[in-house]
Amino acid sequence: MALPRPVKAVVFDMDGLLVDTEQVVFEAMAASCQGSGHEMPFSLFQRLVGLPGHVSDLIVVEHFGAGFDLALWRDGVSHHFDAIAAAGIALKTGVVELIDLLDVRGLPRAVATSSTRRAVDHSLGQHGLVERFHAIISRELQTHHKPHPDPFLKAAAALGVAPEDCLALEDSHNGVRAAAAAGMMTIMVPDLLDPTEEMHDLCVRIAGDLHEVRALLEGGTGARLSISPGRGDSRME
Repeated sequence: MALPRPVKAVVFDMDGLLVDTEQVVFEAMAASCQGSGHEMPFSLFQRLVGLPGHVSDLIVVEHFGAGFDLALWRDGVSHHFDAIAAAGIALKTGVVELIDLLDVRGLPRAVATSSTRRAVDHSLGQHGLVERFHAIISRELQTHHKPHPDPFLKAAAALGVAPEDCLALEDSHNGVRAAAAAGMMTIMVPDLLDPTEEMHDLCVRIAGDLHEVRALLEGGTGARLSISPGRGDSRME
């Protein structure tokens, strides 16, 4: 099945979509909680996926109570994350092949992420991928954060492509909400969050991995896509 419109650019989320960081973040958060005598339920972590740090902090404090030492916990998260990530952050399946196809098709692409530019350089830089994107819309460049459409609108503007002509790829619910609100054709590639009825309504497709997205852009051959019922610095090369 074809997409609703020709794709003139692609906007990627990063964590959980390009790089396998979400599980690492959860393990780091759980370890930091354990160190202070608390337990990090996975259901709490799921509420944090796709949100910027300052919004996540409010949810964490709300869950654990006003006496929770947020600064100590965040320091612990950073420590445990760095220790786990020292061995390297793995790419999600199909990333390189999809970007290779975009090169062949001459399609510009951007990253729109709630992470910092430092995190982008660390996660993508080790795989030599930073230079393969024409714009990086990291947390520092965003006036509003996901689920607000601002990150995706800024990405479209940086690429010089109308939002409705962009394909957005996301793994989180808040990311899908942001991309859909920006008017982009949105595909969810689930990582730690299952697609809900709302996600099916907002997305043009739910894909199992980026190989399926590549097959769709190639014309559908071999695609195993489910059909939904509904519809840093910025740099240009």
